[in-house]
Amino acid sequence: MKMNKKEKIWISFMEYGHRIGCHQMPERSFFLNGYQFPVCARCTGVILGEIIAVILILLGIRFNIVVSIFLLLIMGFDWFIQFIKILQSNNARRLITGVTGGIGLTYIYYYLLVYIIEVVKNFLNKY
Repeated sequence: MKMNKKEKIWISFMEYGHRIGCHQMPERSFFLNGYQFPVCARCTGVILGEIIAVILILLGIRFNIVVSIFLLLIMGFDWFIQFIKILQSNNARRLITGVTGGIGLTYIYYYLLVYIIEVVKNFLNKY
């Protein structure tokens, strides 16, 4: 069976989504024009959250580390209550909690990077 260009692009995106670690379960993914997103709803939210966080950081908007951890924990809590079968999540909630997790995680990375840069600067200033 010969694939058209659109199908080849979709397959390459799906392969990339798999390589970055997404389970890509169809029932936990969004579809557009019959094509499954290359990452699940939660991973889609995380990616969107990361993009939003980078924009906010570039605009000079900062959340403190406690807020950042809380935002990440929201996603973790949604995953956990689904994992232990207390409450089944849905794709809308996975997307929203993924966005909060992506924002929180990106700010944690940002603060970790700022800390490492400060430690290196202090080390270099000593010598």
